[in-house]
Amino acid sequence: MQYTLLGDTGISVSKICLGSMTWGEQNSEAEAHQQLDYALAHGVNFIDTAEMYPVPPRRETYATTERYIGSWLKQRGRRDDVVLASKIAGPTSANSLDSYIRNGNDFSRAQIFEACEASLSRLQTDYLDLYQLHWPERQTNFFGRLGVSRLAENERFTPFAEIVDAMGELVKQGKIRAYGLSNETPWGTFQYLQQSNREAGKPRAASVQNPYNLLNRSYEVGMSEISLRENVPLLAYSPLAFGVLSGKYRHGAMPAGSRLALFERFQRYTKPKAFEAVERYAAIAEQAGISLATLALAFVNQQDFVASNIIGATNLDQLGENIASAEVVLSSDTIDAINAVHAEISNPCP
Repeated sequence: MQYTLLGDTGISVSKICLGSMTWGEQNSEAEAHQQLDYALAHGVNFIDTAEMYPVPPRRETYATTERYIGSWLKQRGRRDDVVLASKIAGPTSANSLDSYIRNGNDFSRAQIFEACEASLSRLQTDYLDLYQLHWPERQTNFFGRLGVSRLAENERFTPFAEIVDAMGELVKQGKIRAYGLSNETPWGTFQYLQQSNREAGKPRAASVQNPYNLLNRSYEVGMSEISLRENVPLLAYSPLAFGVLSGKYRHGAMPAGSRLALFERFQRYTKPKAFEAVERYAAIAEQAGISLATLALAFVNQQDFVASNIIGATNLDQLGENIASAEVVLSSDTIDAINAVHAEISNPCP
């Protein structure tokens, strides 16, 4: 396993991060614990979760994932062996969650403190290594939305300074070691960076967790340069594009129990051009002598602006293949072939 530093925090994270958003929906508590045991045994030290997991979000399962991780930490006693990240949910009106996540939550100081304390309690730990803002509070483009329409004249959102100050207080109190962004834009990222001042107790954003995969390389436009020049690396999520890049949905297949079969909402990566690209990438993987999933994950792993690749699995076979991708180095010819497909079918699923 390869390890890298998370921004300028001094925190060392594995190139593969264990994602957890299926735990409590597609995976039981026992299965979550098995995945955690397996991942740590194979060099993974980075675990990512969120208060709103599992997904799709439902009142009945809210924060179940954090509870599963908490019970594992209590049973195994391995808190010092993992880098633990969680997230505070952004405003939830668009997700129909208002009624059960802190009453129309925002990123005010009070809400950040309330959410953090609740996550710590569920996770049965005294601190988080990384605490992330799950999606922007303001009107902008994320979760596949392109462009920003005319901004509302009465738009209100928590000032960036207040958010950074709150994160700084949590750092001082020892509740978190660092904070990060998620589903963020270049403008938003720079707003946070401009507020940082370590001497004044205002920490710098350590990372950005955004989608990045062979069907959605939009992070390379604008955000990748910020990651490299400002040392705010990407934590890439959806590297297999909701499983589309695993190949299991090729030629119209719809395996029983798969995410796309179970949940209609996961349609982001199912456009016709996406499946056209998948066939092209599958041919490249075959030529390279590896699986399509390994090709897709190794491509993400090799990007200089990526600190860690957040993988998810519903069984140990998938998990093993995903973790093993960290040992694969794609040749320059394979990278060239990937880029040739991308030039013809660019970001079919941004």
